[in-house]
Amino acid sequence: MNVMVKSLLAISVTLLSFVGTALAEVVAEDAWSRASIGMTRPGAAYMNIRNAGVETEVLIGLRTDLALKPEIHLSSINDKGVSSMLPAGEIEIAPGETIELKPGGLHVMLMGLQLPLMEGDTFLLTLLFADDDEVTVEIPIFGIAARGPGN
Repeated sequence: MNVMVKSLLAISVTLLSFVGTALAEVVAEDAWSRASIGMTRPGAAYMNIRNAGVETEVLIGLRTDLALKPEIHLSSINDKGVSSMLPAGEIEIAPGETIELKPGGLHVMLMGLQLPLMEGDTFLLTLLFADDDEVTVEIPIFGIAARGPGN
């Protein structure tokens, strides 16, 4: 191989590595959901969202064909033991930080289900960020009593 071709290959590999890194600034891991009983009650989904980039990322919304109104909610319990759940709004994820969406805390609410969540199926959920980036996650659906991947 001549020197020119080797140089072009080296530049191409370097550029592709850079583009791959730029596209993978936000990583969703360990995503899962529980099966639903029909479609009258909302579903939920959980995952870890990690910012592998060098700038703060702001999660501003969600999109899925499975539900009319997907939102991030925060569950909390007050000092009297009363549980409540409210939309969390925008979520900032600092560089190197991981946000855990889990039962009893921050989580995805899938309101207005268009199909039941069936054990063994998967669905796509797209995370929408303030900088117009999007990350699409394939979410497996486990049994109705599941407590997470592998449980």
